[in-house]
Amino acid sequence: MRKFVLAPLCALVTVSVAACSPSGPDQANPELAPRGTQMTKVKPTKQDLTTKLSIAGKVEMNPTFGLVAPADGEVRYFDVPTPNGTPTRPIRVATVWKGQTPNYVEAPAGSTFSGRLVDDKATVKAGMPIASAKHVGYAIVGDIDGQQAYKINGALTDVTVQIKNGPGPFPCTVLGTIAALPSGTIPEKPPVTPDNKDGEKKDQPQQPQQPQQPQQQPSSSTGLRIVCTAPADVQMINGATASIEVTTGKSAQALVVPVEAVAGQQGKGKVDVIAQDGSRRTTDVTLGLTDGKVIEVKSGLTGDEELAVPGPNLPEGQQQGGDQSKPTGP
Repeated sequence: MRKFVLAPLCALVTVSVAACSPSGPDQANPELAPRGTQMTKVKPTKQDLTTKLSIAGKVEMNPTFGLVAPADGEVRYFDVPTPNGTPTRPIRVATVWKGQTPNYVEAPAGSTFSGRLVDDKATVKAGMPIASAKHVGYAIVGDIDGQQAYKINGALTDVTVQIKNGPGPFPCTVLGTIAALPSGTIPEKPPVTPDNKDGEKKDQPQQPQQPQQPQQQPSSSTGLRIVCTAPADVQMINGATASIEVTTGKSAQALVVPVEAVAGQQGKGKVDVIAQDGSRRTTDVTLGLTDGKVIEVKSGLTGDEELAVPGPNLPEGQQQGGDQSKPTGP
């Protein structure tokens, strides 16, 4: 008897559920999130934002670095003698003349001149490597690629290093430029003979030549890399691996939103602003720095809006250069 009662009841429940289901396909509202989308709301906030870039490096002895032209002009080199020891003062290696104004190029104390990178009397541009120098002692060297170079160029005043299983983190002072360097050249000096010595007569017997200093070796070419020195009290071991962290940007009290709320390209993007009735309005914004969690909004928002997370989906035509759904800072 119990089976006859349950069977019609189950059939009745089945019919009722089917009657409540829509008979046609779902009609999606373009202003509302698709059914099943987990959506949250966020409001922009303000915070200090710092962006950093990590580079793999290692400890090296006597690395080469480049010295750049301080101004546009014509370069004239000095004949730099081979030092008898580690220089304790800067060494002047060249002058870049801009009109009648000299702009001197010096190898810093603790380094030696190791090559000319362009011809004497060549016309050079400001920031162009024109000479190479060799740091005497330990330094941290990290190889970089072209994309990293444009991010960190001009942002080398705040560099921190951590040696793996060793000292750190500690501040690291950058030497020279990060630009790739061609092979250096050091012109040979003419041999000294009795015929070209001032004040010496030709008929005098030739004096025994004094032992000459070993010929200085010019620098080899290098790729894009960063070279920096640690404080004097940091113990170094040649070849030890290290992590170099470069601060590439800082913004005080920046207006930021989660990166998931933004879609678009670097420098510009779009967000979905939620209205009081729950509808969404896609708004253009100008983007700035990002630390991977939040991103700076330079313009397009006042800070009082509520934004949808995740952000808008852009049409294929606006997805230039691959996946741009997660913008990155400079």
